[in-house]
Amino acid sequence: MGKHTVVVMKGDQTGQELLNESLRVLNAGVIRYDLDFLTFDLSLGARRDTKNQVVHDAAAAINKFGLGIKAATITPDAKNDVGSPNALLREAIGGEVIVRTGRRIPSVRPIGSVHAPITVVRMAVDDAYNAKEWREGEGLDERAYRTEKLSRRTCRAVAEYAFRHAARVGAKVFGGPKFTVSPVYEGMFKEELDAAALRFPHVRYEPQLIDATYALLLETSGEALVIPCLNRDGDVMSDLVIKMFGSIAGAESQILGFNPDSTVKVVVTEAPHGTAPSLEGKNVANPMAMILAGAALLTHIEDSAAQRASRAIYEATLESVHQGVKTADLGGHATTTEFTDDVIRRVSTKLEVWESLR
Repeated sequence: MGKHTVVVMKGDQTGQELLNESLRVLNAGVIRYDLDFLTFDLSLGARRDTKNQVVHDAAAAINKFGLGIKAATITPDAKNDVGSPNALLREAIGGEVIVRTGRRIPSVRPIGSVHAPITVVRMAVDDAYNAKEWREGEGLDERAYRTEKLSRRTCRAVAEYAFRHAARVGAKVFGGPKFTVSPVYEGMFKEELDAAALRFPHVRYEPQLIDATYALLLETSGEALVIPCLNRDGDVMSDLVIKMFGSIAGAESQILGFNPDSTVKVVVTEAPHGTAPSLEGKNVANPMAMILAGAALLTHIEDSAAQRASRAIYEATLESVHQGVKTADLGGHATTTEFTDDVIRRVSTKLEVWESLR
């Protein structure tokens, strides 16, 4: 099997610093698996210089090679600026689903009784994002309006993946939209979730309104959950879930696009957090999420060596924390590079030992 090409998308501030750490781990000398890297500069300056052409070029490469890893980037506030590269990428690669899994970080105390993984499966397109907005009137009579849309295609993609993932990991599909208030709009999503439940009768399904889902998370019994969400609901829910396990930098994010048979066609992995300008250049930011983004990317390569490397990175990252190598956000004193150095050492050791036991 030939080498796989990974599209690397550079970013801004700590986003780029942490991507560099992830690429150190993905080095062939560490993971014993050789990848080709095709790099595009998606920093704010490069996007402005190319009027976002670099984003479209990166998307074309992802569509060709199927694999991408992206640093966090700055989205400027000005209306006539380059906007969000994430929105452009998702549209260009047909990204329909975003997957983020909160998992227990060894030696880090979670909130409440949560300890089993909780995966948030959210829409990557539609809903509140990129909705048309406008205002009418003046003074206290001024009103703001927004038009949002959902497609059945997107609803079905999220529902299908949620149940497939739950079946794969032995979890329960839990939660859902506020269809009682919005039976036409959010009701479409509920219809697709109910239909998916019929296609996967062996998967436990406990539909809840989104507000009840938030409340019940605080008293979960520790059961593994998959929570399907609308785009904006899932954005908020995933940040909450990951933070419940210790740190927003404690888990990776995946953007998925699908073939007609619902298999994954393209994947872009990244950290769920932003660029943290206050931490830039200080060597203190937590690289866990970006390192795990690299591990997640390898799971989509159908090669046993890639799968071994992925598991080694996941285990090594969590073991480092368990052994007390933690950055400040997890209550430790390790620098960014010290944490990555420890992960690299552990990955190399694991793969060496596993090789001797084959």
